[in-house]
Amino acid sequence: MSTRRHFLSQLAGAAGLGGLTALALGATGTVRAAVPAGWHMPDEHGPQERVFLAFAAQRRVWGAQAAAVNDAVARLARTIARYQPVSVLCRPAQRRQAQDRCGHDNIEFLEVPLDDIWVRDYGGCFVTDGRGGLGLVDLNFNGWGGKQSARNDGAVAPWLAQATGATLLESDLVGEGGGIEVDGQGTAILTESCWVNRNRNPGWSRADIEAELKHHFGLRKVIWLPGIAGEDITDAHVDFYARFVRPGVVIANLDNDPDSYDHGLTREHLRILRAATDADGRRLQVHMLPPPLGGRSNVHIRDNDDLARGYINYLPVNGAVIAPQFGDARADGYCRDLLQALYPGRVIEQVDIDAIAGGGGGIHCVTKNMPRA
Repeated sequence: MSTRRHFLSQLAGAAGLGGLTALALGATGTVRAAVPAGWHMPDEHGPQERVFLAFAAQRRVWGAQAAAVNDAVARLARTIARYQPVSVLCRPAQRRQAQDRCGHDNIEFLEVPLDDIWVRDYGGCFVTDGRGGLGLVDLNFNGWGGKQSARNDGAVAPWLAQATGATLLESDLVGEGGGIEVDGQGTAILTESCWVNRNRNPGWSRADIEAELKHHFGLRKVIWLPGIAGEDITDAHVDFYARFVRPGVVIANLDNDPDSYDHGLTREHLRILRAATDADGRRLQVHMLPPPLGGRSNVHIRDNDDLARGYINYLPVNGAVIAPQFGDARADGYCRDLLQALYPGRVIEQVDIDAIAGGGGGIHCVTKNMPRA
């Protein structure tokens, strides 16, 4: 047994998986499929079973902001729980604190060793087979190319597959859930800076990576954006640059700060997206969503120029869209109005996530949606 699989068995014991049978939809074991067939990654805007978050910020990583970060996670959990079930992952020693902060209405608490809060990235990617089956692709999280310890988080995806009764599908790729955006009908958007990177996949060409992702996620076409390596810990995850609203319709980040490294990059991404077609040959309809400008001239931003201010890192849930607000009335309002127009019939919930954004992430980064299979 590999060290990683041995650690998985320890996780199962620590979490008490026998008590998760209600969450596991009647299944308690993990089935490993060597050759996945018929699986595809669904659009996030379809019906969801639940959303996972991790109440896991610790001083070793976050310093004095750890408590504020966990409070922001709890705020998101309470908001999402008004629309659908939520599962909060937490360390055994923090369960009571997580319960006190998050509340109990429509929220489950699952004990598991964790390093940090970014469950989107380390929790794998759920897939379905169109016949009621649920799978989870393990992308071998390595701390965004070895930038942060992932001893615990790197084992969460197999644990989560077991906890939910999903079939565990093991890829040879190294990557993160925030690095892939799909329309549910065979088209994906990826950044080269994240995937074609020696810190994750040395020796893999873009064609190799594309073939592997097509195999595991039921993709027919990949639209590649360049991204930019080394400016943030993720090497430019796509969920801060382009999101599908539905097949053929995309929201793209447009950074209007001339001093930002994203200023020219987001314009290059727009050029590529506007010229792109999806797997069915449709030219993409692209909507632009700029972040608020930072700096001392902005009345908000809490004098913190390091906030990841992307509105585009939102989360669709059943009946709602959970989006950030940064205190800039004009920019917050533009975000709300655009999302309302693109998601008719859903409530737009804007939440203060400054503490999370101060660590370089957003709402999508700290959540993982489980599709209703």
